[in-house]
Amino acid sequence: MSEYIVEMKNITKKFPGIIANDNVTIQVKKGEIFAILGENGAGKSTLMSMLFGMYEPDSGEIYINGKKEEIKSPNHATDLNIGMVHQHFKLVSNYTVAENIVMGIEPKKRALGFLPYVDMKTANEKVRKISTEYGLEVDPKKKIEDLNVSIQQRVEILKMLYRESEILIFDEPTAVLTPQEIEYLLKIIVNLKNSGKTILLITHKLEEIKKVADRCAILRRGKLVDVVNTKDVSTKDMSNLMVGRDIETTLEKKEASFKNIVLEVKNLNVENNEKIKVVKDISFNVHGGEIMAIAGVSGNGQIELADAIAGMLEVKSGTVKLNNKDITNWSIRERNVEGIAYIPEDRQNVGLIMNFNLNYNLSSKNYYKKEFSKNGVLNYQKFKEYGKQLIEKYDIRSSQGGNTIVRSMSGGNQQKVIIGREIEQDTPLLIFVQPTRGLDVGAVSNIHKYIIEERDKGKAVLLISLELEEVMNLADTIGVIYNGELLKVEDANKMTSTEVGAYMMGVKKN
Repeated sequence: MSEYIVEMKNITKKFPGIIANDNVTIQVKKGEIFAILGENGAGKSTLMSMLFGMYEPDSGEIYINGKKEEIKSPNHATDLNIGMVHQHFKLVSNYTVAENIVMGIEPKKRALGFLPYVDMKTANEKVRKISTEYGLEVDPKKKIEDLNVSIQQRVEILKMLYRESEILIFDEPTAVLTPQEIEYLLKIIVNLKNSGKTILLITHKLEEIKKVADRCAILRRGKLVDVVNTKDVSTKDMSNLMVGRDIETTLEKKEASFKNIVLEVKNLNVENNEKIKVVKDISFNVHGGEIMAIAGVSGNGQIELADAIAGMLEVKSGTVKLNNKDITNWSIRERNVEGIAYIPEDRQNVGLIMNFNLNYNLSSKNYYKKEFSKNGVLNYQKFKEYGKQLIEKYDIRSSQGGNTIVRSMSGGNQQKVIIGREIEQDTPLLIFVQPTRGLDVGAVSNIHKYIIEERDKGKAVLLISLELEEVMNLADTIGVIYNGELLKVEDANKMTSTEVGAYMMGVKKN
C-alpha cells in the first residue's frame, strides 16, 4: 500500500490567459496536516478544486490511497471520502442550515409505508448534535440568508463533518472567524488529525501553519517552489519563499495630526432584521487625519454599526453627521456622493457584481459621472482605461485583464478590486470592514500602507476589524464594542492589547 493517501503528480491547469498550476507535484501522508501556502492567485484553490472534482487537470495524475483516480465531480470526490470547506460559500441562501448540510444525502422515511419524504426532524437533530459536539453551534432551522458570514462559515465546516470524510480540505477556513473561534477551530483540526483524518489546509496565515501543520507546500504564480517541514522554517522564511522577496514587517506610521470632525455619530440605535436592538446608544467622532478602530468579537453589532453609517441599514434613532451635515436618512448614493467610501465585510454579496467583468466593477461608483458617460451613453473606452490604471496600481491579478469576470478571480484579488475602487473615490471618510480578510501577507502589508496613506492625506478612517493585532498596529483611537454597546473609547497608545481584549470579552466596563 502507498505511503501517501493523496498524490497529485505533474498537475497542470490552464485558464484563458493564465496557467493556474504549472507541473505541480504534492504527496500527502495519511494522518498529517499538509498546508498549502501562496499569494492570492498563486493556484492553491485551483489545485485543491481538482482534488475535489470541481475541475479536471489538463495534464497530470491524481492517486488516492495508491490508486489512480479521475475525479469527475464533487460527488465522485465525496465517494472517495474527500470533503472540502470552500473559501467562497457553496450554500443555497433560501434553504435552512440543515437543508444545506444534508443536501444530496437527505435522511428519508416513508409515509403510510410507501410515500417517500425527507426526514428533516432527524436531520435537524443530527446537525444540532454535531454542531454542539464541535463547538460550532448553529440553529439548524435558520435560513442561510439570515446568517452573518461567520455563521455561514460554520455551516460549510459542518457540511464536511456531517459526511464523515477522511481527507479534509480546508480552503481559508479561518478567514471570517474571530481569534477565539480560530483557536478553537485549530484545536478541532488537530483533533481530527489525531483521530486519523488527513488535513489539507490552505491559509495565508503563517502562524496557523506553524501552529498546526506538519509540512507545507509553497506555490508562487502557479509553480511549486518548495515543500518544507514547518518545524524547520520560520514564518519569515515561508513568507519570503511565497512572494520571492523580503516582506517589510514593520509598519511605518508617523504621529497622527487630527483635523476637523468628519464623522459624528450620536446616540445611535439600530435593529437587525428580527427587530432586535444590535447597536445601543453609541456615540463617537472621527476626525480627519485619524484612524478610529472598532474592536470587538464577531456578532457584537460592529457590522450593523458600519452598515447604518453607510446607509445600508435603517437607523432606529440617533444621528449620523458627515462634515456637520445630518445624513441619517440619506440614501446610499447620496452618502457616496457626499463623501463616504465603504469596504464591506461581505465582498461577494455586497461589494461586487460577481458576473460583471473587472472594468465594470472598478467603475461601478463612476459610471454616471460625465467622463464615463454622456447623455446616458456609456463611454466603454474610459471604463477600459480606468480599469487598466487600477489593475496596475493595486496589483490586481486576473487571467484576462479588465475583461476578466470577477467571479472567476481569487478571493484576495476580489478584495483588492473593492479596496482600489473605494480608495480612488477620494472621499473624506473611508469605512474599512475586515479589509485584509483572505489576503496574503504581502497584500496585507500593502493595504495597511494604503490605509495609513489615506489618514496622512487628512482623510477620516473608520476601521472595523476582528484582528486585534491589526487594530493595535493601525489605530490612533480605539473603541471597543460589546453586546452592541461602546464600552470604551481611548487613545490607542494608552491601551494594551490585553486591556482591549478584556473589554472585547465584556470583562471591564467604563
